[in-house]
Amino acid sequence: MSSPATTRLDVEVPGLDKLFVAGAWVAPSSGRTLDVVMPSTEEVIATVPAPSPEDADAAVAAARAAFDAGPWPRMTPAERAEVCHRFGAELEARMEALNRAWTYESGYTRAHSEMINSGAAPMIWNHAIALAPTLQWEERRVSVASEVLLQREPIGTVLAILTYNGPVPEMGMKVIPGLLAGCPVVMKFAPDSQLTCRLIAEAAEAAGFPEGVVSALAADLETSQYLVSHPGIDMVHMTGGVPVAVDVVKRTADRLARTALELGGKSPAIITDDADLDTVLPTLVPGAIGGLGQVCVALSRILVSRARYEEVVARLAEAFAALKVGDPFDPSVDFGPLGNERALLRTEAMLAKALEQGAKVAAGGRRPPHLDRGFYFEPTLLRDVEETMDIAQEEVFGPITVVMPYDDVEDAIRIANGTKSGLAASVYSADSEQALRIARRLRSGSVAINLAGVCLTEPFGGVKQSGWGRECGAEGIFEFTDIKQVLLSGSYSES
Repeated sequence: MSSPATTRLDVEVPGLDKLFVAGAWVAPSSGRTLDVVMPSTEEVIATVPAPSPEDADAAVAAARAAFDAGPWPRMTPAERAEVCHRFGAELEARMEALNRAWTYESGYTRAHSEMINSGAAPMIWNHAIALAPTLQWEERRVSVASEVLLQREPIGTVLAILTYNGPVPEMGMKVIPGLLAGCPVVMKFAPDSQLTCRLIAEAAEAAGFPEGVVSALAADLETSQYLVSHPGIDMVHMTGGVPVAVDVVKRTADRLARTALELGGKSPAIITDDADLDTVLPTLVPGAIGGLGQVCVALSRILVSRARYEEVVARLAEAFAALKVGDPFDPSVDFGPLGNERALLRTEAMLAKALEQGAKVAAGGRRPPHLDRGFYFEPTLLRDVEETMDIAQEEVFGPITVVMPYDDVEDAIRIANGTKSGLAASVYSADSEQALRIARRLRSGSVAINLAGVCLTEPFGGVKQSGWGRECGAEGIFEFTDIKQVLLSGSYSES
């Protein structure tokens, strides 16, 4: 047995003994610390200050002052876009360091980093930055009785809760749209994202935001919940799981703070009988198990007719078995480890429950025997899965994909819609019209036809327990605004 050889942090990360509050590096208010654990070796590679409630108070107070009295909400959309453009450019200038640091702290491979950080992320934020000045921030409307001016105004201070599986693209999906709308943003990174947090903070500092507009805290549960409950926060915009979302809604309910929630999924892929597997598999396999399943839109339920069930299971099992797991810095591997020990233990527990309920392993199903350290788990394919099993209903956020049989297309649609989630879906069919008819009937925030994934330059989000609100596109920017009506003439009180 052996462990990956990569154990030394060889990327320069700023502020490892500091916190980034209100646009400046400051000393922490307490002596508490957090360890940065490398998932591929379980080695502690850095120890950093743990943000405390006092640090959270400072960040929120600065954001409050920036909104109430600072220039940022009062700048034009074009002026804000110019500063955000500098922020994006500073992020791109640090992309090499961001990718390497993220591999150290998250375990994602370099290829995955380059795909979503170097490739997708700049596309998302550059689209939003270019779009913002062109949007209709004011509109005059004339009706039979009145003339009004409608104005889009920033909602206030924003707490952006980010995840360990995509903090860089979330700059374009969540943080920059909020900034473009005129909102100061406290970025709350996952405690697993200490290195990425500091590199992003350095980019924000270099961009030159006005005082108090941006803070970055990679906080633990205590301080995170304190921030969510903070009366100085006007909106919480989070990506995460349903239990955390429920807690957020409860903590914001008393003050009626706005919430936007991008949550998990149990996304189905329907394969119709006329689909050509040679065409399907190149997108279905990465769509199902990409990022070792730590992707909110992962196609974790593959639905296939009973007539083709054995054929599809065999082809998928062959594809899964061929995937290589190992050191994420090794360019020859497909997957590194899971992001933390919690994810590994959750994956193992959900697999054990699935087997207890009658599912069978078609591929994977274990920690790789050649790796004795790290949070590794093989890409796992389960067969003989019934829709009532926990594994068919609950998000794993790990490398388990299930193949489920259906009787006919109507049955496939029923099964696809038969969970509490509704984030993403795919339909694979040689008949594009049939695929579109199926897509229209799926209860999902997005559906891809003969593809996997979603468009992140247009509005994206879930239905049912996959969240509310939308990220990306014009709608993603306007999510951070209120509409003010200015009455210019006419009134219901006039007679």
